[in-house]
Amino acid sequence: MKKDQDKLDDIGSSNAPLVEHLSELRSRLIYCVLAFLLCMICVFPFSKYIFNFLAIPITTLLTLKNDTSDLIFTGLQQGFMVNVKISFFGGFIVSFPFISFQIWRFIAPGLYKQEKLAFLPFLIASPVLFTVGAAFAYYVVLPLAFNFFLSFQNTSDLNNLVGIKYLGTINEYLSLTIRFILAFGICFQLPVLLTLMGKAGLVSSTSLIGIRKYAIVTILVVAAVVTPPDVITQIILFSVVYSLYEVSILLVKLVEKKNEEAINKINENL
Repeated sequence: MKKDQDKLDDIGSSNAPLVEHLSELRSRLIYCVLAFLLCMICVFPFSKYIFNFLAIPITTLLTLKNDTSDLIFTGLQQGFMVNVKISFFGGFIVSFPFISFQIWRFIAPGLYKQEKLAFLPFLIASPVLFTVGAAFAYYVVLPLAFNFFLSFQNTSDLNNLVGIKYLGTINEYLSLTIRFILAFGICFQLPVLLTLMGKAGLVSSTSLIGIRKYAIVTILVVAAVVTPPDVITQIILFSVVYSLYEVSILLVKLVEKKNEEAINKINENL
């Protein structure tokens, strides 16, 4: 009877850490959701100004081509829903540092000091690369893509063609712009992902070089899926992501070199 009770106590004590981790995870998730909702509410009053900023690439081109920069909405509720989408997107961006901090607070206790120091640069590099990718999409890719799309306009007095003029809806434009920004921001995370996998021993520079041809095909498919059906933006996204893939191989080589030096130093001390 006593042995059975001791077994039950052992089982209960072994389950305690798991329950504590689940409880802490729940608390962290609640904090993240509350922070996101709070930031979303705070961003909502500024959604019109954010949309004006996001609309600069298209309005600039429309002014040059059509002498007008107006966008329209065709549904009574569309204007409100666009502001909600902007506040949702902006709320996530604003709350992302806090969310990242909560993730770090959850996983940090399970890491050694050396592992924390090794992981910290990646935690910093991830939002920086996302910002670089989003800025590249906004300042470089969007003007090129929209200029290509607007080139299919024509006036009625040109070679007796039917007049075709772009009357863009704010919902369509916002969805396309956010899609571009997210696609490039996420794709710019490739060096962080592959370098982390290399540091964990999941991939090596040799294996990345060996699957290069498959990576090229995969990047082409991703570029075709996440971008609109025009060759220009697909080529740009493919070129950027493939360049990041090659940079990732170099970073993984550096990680392998450092690991090899650390192993040699340990062997020398032994």
